[in-house]
Amino acid sequence: MAPLRGRSSELGRLLEALRAAADGTAALAVVSGEPGIGKSALLAAAVEQAERHGFLIATAAAHQADNISPLASLAPALRAGRHPLIDTEHFLELAALNSQPLWLAERLADLVGRRLDGVPALIVLDDAQWSDPLTAFVLRVVVARLANSKLLWLVATRPAPGGVTDQLTDAVRTQVPVHAIDLAPLSADAIQDIATDLLARPVDSALAAQLAGVQGIPFLAEQLIAGLYLGSGSHETGPLPTGLVEGVRRRTGGLSEVSRTLVRTAAVFGSEFRLEDVAVLMNEPVARLAEPLDEAIQAALLTDAGAVLRFRHELLRSAALADVPPSAQRALHGAIADQLLSKGRGAAAAAPHVLAVAQPGDTAAITTLREAARDLLATMSTTAAEVIQEAFGLTPVDDPLRAEVGEEVVSILLKAWQYDRAKAFADDLLSGTALYLGPITADLRAVVRLHLAPRQWSIAQLDPTDLAVPGAAPHLAERLAAYRALAGVEPAGTPADPIARAVLQVAAAERARAAGKYAEARDLYVAARQVTPGLGSLPATLVEVGELYCRAETDELPQSLQRARELLTGGDSFAAPLLAVLAARLEYAAGNLQEAENAASTGLRWMSQFHDNTLAPVAHQVLALIALIRGRLAQARELAGHDPTINALLAIADGDTKAGGRLSDVPQDFPARIDVLVQAQAADLLAEQVAASPSAAFRGASDLVAAGNDLKLLAAATELLRTAHRPLLLARAEEVYGRSELESGDRTTGIATLEHALDSLTALGATAPAGRIQAVLQANGVRRRRWAAVPPRAQDGWEALTPMERRVALLVAEGHTNRSAAEELVVSASTVGTHLRSAFGKLGVNSRVQLTRLVLERFASPPNA
Repeated sequence: MAPLRGRSSELGRLLEALRAAADGTAALAVVSGEPGIGKSALLAAAVEQAERHGFLIATAAAHQADNISPLASLAPALRAGRHPLIDTEHFLELAALNSQPLWLAERLADLVGRRLDGVPALIVLDDAQWSDPLTAFVLRVVVARLANSKLLWLVATRPAPGGVTDQLTDAVRTQVPVHAIDLAPLSADAIQDIATDLLARPVDSALAAQLAGVQGIPFLAEQLIAGLYLGSGSHETGPLPTGLVEGVRRRTGGLSEVSRTLVRTAAVFGSEFRLEDVAVLMNEPVARLAEPLDEAIQAALLTDAGAVLRFRHELLRSAALADVPPSAQRALHGAIADQLLSKGRGAAAAAPHVLAVAQPGDTAAITTLREAARDLLATMSTTAAEVIQEAFGLTPVDDPLRAEVGEEVVSILLKAWQYDRAKAFADDLLSGTALYLGPITADLRAVVRLHLAPRQWSIAQLDPTDLAVPGAAPHLAERLAAYRALAGVEPAGTPADPIARAVLQVAAAERARAAGKYAEARDLYVAARQVTPGLGSLPATLVEVGELYCRAETDELPQSLQRARELLTGGDSFAAPLLAVLAARLEYAAGNLQEAENAASTGLRWMSQFHDNTLAPVAHQVLALIALIRGRLAQARELAGHDPTINALLAIADGDTKAGGRLSDVPQDFPARIDVLVQAQAADLLAEQVAASPSAAFRGASDLVAAGNDLKLLAAATELLRTAHRPLLLARAEEVYGRSELESGDRTTGIATLEHALDSLTALGATAPAGRIQAVLQANGVRRRRWAAVPPRAQDGWEALTPMERRVALLVAEGHTNRSAAEELVVSASTVGTHLRSAFGKLGVNSRVQLTRLVLERFASPPNA
């Protein structure tokens, strides 16, 4: 390998990143620069150094044609070398996930993480600006997921603001260090050193003068030495230097006529091509092209990669293409498209060549592009969206065909999860703007609105006025009317159309669920999912999520949770944030705190990937509840924001006994609402809930609150809750029942019940209620050789206060005197003084004014507000 000249500083930065990766600090390095500036050479030098230090190496390069093949850019890196990152079996498993990009990315991260497992690795992607959309997405997920691996990601790119690498760095910079390395032109000395290396002799003055004309671009210096660049002696600008065109022209002039034709024909094909395809276009047998091909390879224009041939550099292909007249290029592109289609290679492969020759109104080209978009949709939806818009652009503005293609644009944009673009395009299409000047029929308007409606429902943006389309076909009108019902408009009659009926069933299910009638809502969701999908159908995954939520509230929590876990790996990956939040809620209800935390955190990460934080408040609610039950009040406070229920629970944890009254307003869809209602002693609300949905959990919770101090009723409620599969709720019932038994004098039953609750809570990691029960047991003389690992109380600050000290502090902050606080707490004024002095010491204050200021700073509003 030739020495790397003029890049010691840049290579040094990469070596530092490699050393950090070997020590466990994963990172992303992005090398950027203009074509020919030496990006690939710097990457090769980094690879050589990494190999010397025992790194596992995986390399790949993206190509211009990659955007029609899923994961085409990254896949070679996964399978390269004697010890590939991914074995054949797992690679085929990944291929089956092409239509579910998030699941593919998550699975790939798991596989690569297990493969490395402490092994330092370097993963390289050259020419990342040409990465296929799936590779671009996967990189954003996997780089962040493997932040704890001994791994350096090294990508090279041409400057492309807002492109693949900019999106990648924006997505991962909070997870891993990002090293941006911009390559500037080399110094004159470095350029002459490159020439000396190539020639194996010193550079004479004449050559030095020529080298000055390459403007510090090492690729041009190499081509000048090879005779493929003729320096013009003047500063050249633009993407393709004139001297390079002249040099390639001179080099091809020395080839045979057949070899020259092969090079120019191949240049039209693209940077990579198959020899048999070029042979067909040239009307020559493949065998006859062997010698001309060898001429082109010896001329340093082409390289043989085995299955395909490639130009040695994209600039060389561009220089060769410059000698093909535009009319000949058009004819060749047309012939290539026809050839690819006739050989069954697919409309997607032909699409780039169709676009190169298509003219407005070319119906054959429009048809091919529409077919290509449909072929690409399942695995390359982003590319499909671009292709269908190209097809739309070729249709005349007043041609009814434009409306038909426009409808398809809306549909494909939505399937590519580009709702904002789809909505904007649809509004323009239906508004009589210059985008479309043909007839806007009622059916066109209805069909476009029905494409949008399911997504608008999922993000709560249904507008009934958009869904009123007089004159639409009956089945379309019924579907629109059903969506108006989803938006809150009272439905009129029962539709004949099955899809309309399914949408109405979901609307009824939503109303029943909001009213707490979970069994009724569950059955409606189930019925809605039986209908064969079609235009305007609600997403099946979203409907099933509603069903699973209701099943969890009707004594089917284990089954619902199992199905939610299945969907998290096999459902619609574009619904992943919703599925993660559902799983987090169900895991919490089932007492699986760590799993709930993992699901909520994963959901937030996926929301970031999809740039949609609609469900973030729910994920934060679950995480705050977990922090509360683990006794981590500071963490819960950070997550609470302005959520009134979480803040009320925090106030209770801080010792504010009056805050319980604020819990009766807990929203119907709040996670673990039943636990909160029990804590609030909301007997009336629980009774209403039992009337609406008499599940074991609701009946047990209602009976528990209604029992008061009746030991038989408390025992019966506790036994009923043992059938509800909600261990946190059961532990609360056992705590209430156990305390009551102790107060009645039955130590045997009381202590046994409390010890069972303590053991359950300890196993679940619910340290806050476990600590509370442990204190009760210890106060009643219970001794154990080893108590649960309840975290010790802090020595200072708010968390250091005992419950009584917190209550005293809050009352004083509200303006109470020692005497009035004593009356409120039913203790003596001297006892209040004792607790107040202790609170002063732990909080580091020495006056009531300072205490009040501290309380007001801690609580966004007075704790009893």
